Amino acid sequence: MHTRISGIGMTSQRTRDRLVQRLRAKGIVNEALLEVMGRMPRHLFVDEALASRAYEDTALPIGFGQTISQPYIVARMTEELLRGEPRRVLEVGTGSGYQAAVLSQLVEKVFTVERIDALARRVRQRFRQMGFRNIQLKHSDGSWGWPSKAPFDAILVTAAPPEIPTGLLEQLADGGRMVIPVGGRNGQTLAVITRRGAVCEREDLEAVSFVPLLGGAG
Repeated sequence: MHTRISGIGMTSQRTRDRLVQRLRAKGIVNEALLEVMGRMPRHLFVDEALASRAYEDTALPIGFGQTISQPYIVARMTEELLRGEPRRVLEVGTGSGYQAAVLSQLVEKVFTVERIDALARRVRQRFRQMGFRNIQLKHSDGSWGWPSKAPFDAILVTAAPPEIPTGLLEQLADGGRMVIPVGGRNGQTLAVITRRGAVCEREDLEAVSFVPLLGGAG
């Protein structure tokens, strides 16, 4: 399942190891996930001017009013998603492509949707250059999901809607898990939704801060 990732030697292993140590200290315990994040070249997912900060545990701007998420948040959401042992995962909000790249090393297939065309084109080229073969990207309104590829074993949403989109819940397989930030200006909560037949159970994890999930595609 692992892709041989090009460009990984451009930063020292010590720098990446420090990031993994910080993730462990914050409670991330999934060893396969930690191994992937320790070798994923995050500096290739940000502008060259920010590459020296790529292994800090912080969000960074990627243009178009978007950010690459803090590594801890990527790890936290991915760890929760993996509890259901998914094979096919939908990501809503491709952004820099970093989250999808991490997921691609841990699941069989990643479907990812990005509403900003310029970002989608940039990331599609990045995936091709880095050799990711099990990621399929679509330029579309993320709140629609990807109905033609549903159902998904898991859905990960990287922007915050005020309420959980019904259309995404309908694309979640029975027993599947959705990890999603929910809320608005008064605060957001990272939630895990588990579908059990016609019933969806919600568990709130912690306070988070994401860009809003916007409709439309541009």
